[in-house]
Amino acid sequence: MESDIAIVSMGLGHLRQVIDLGYQVFDTSAKPYTSWSLTSVAEHLDSAGRSCWVAVDSDRVVGFVLASMEFELRDDWAYLEWIAVAPDMQGRGVAGKLMTACCDTLFEHGARRIVTDVELHNNASAAMMRKNGFTEGTTVTLFVRPNPDEALTEGDDQISLSPGTKRDLIRRGRITGDGRHGRAKA
Repeated sequence: MESDIAIVSMGLGHLRQVIDLGYQVFDTSAKPYTSWSLTSVAEHLDSAGRSCWVAVDSDRVVGFVLASMEFELRDDWAYLEWIAVAPDMQGRGVAGKLMTACCDTLFEHGARRIVTDVELHNNASAAMMRKNGFTEGTTVTLFVRPNPDEALTEGDDQISLSPGTKRDLIRRGRITGDGRHGRAKA
C-alpha cells in the first residue's frame, strides 16, 4: 500500500465520496435484495458499535468499510455489510488495511464473530475475506417464483427492496447465510 494513504474513521465530510464510490463499484443486481443508498451508509453511521472507516489518498476517498454490532440473531456478533476500494487502487493493500481497522474496532466493541456475505461469483471478494480470517459458513440461494398468470417484463427477475427492508431481513437471519432457516414461514 502506498504510504500516503491513511485509514481514518468515517465522518460526515466523507459521505458524498463514499456514496459515489459505492455507486461506482457495487453491482446490486448480483444480489437483488441489496440496495446501495445514503440510507445504507447512514444506518451504520447511526449505529451503536459502528465501525466505519475510509481510506484517504490526499483528499480523495479511495476505499471504505461499513460495519456495526447490528446483528439481530446474536448480540455478540457484528455485521460487515459494505467494503469497497476504487478500481485504480485495488491490489495495493487498501482493503486489508480497512478490514484490520474495522475488525479490530468490532472486537473492541465486544464482537465474538463478524458476519458478512459475498455473492457466489465474486471470487476477488471471497479471496479477500479468506485472506482476512473469514471462513465460509453457509451458502444461501435466493429462489424466486414468478406468477404464471402474469407476463414477465424487463427487470421482473430482480427484487427491489428498500435498505430498511434489507436490513430487517439481515437482522432476522433471512439473508445472512447463517443457516437459521427455521424462522422462514412456509
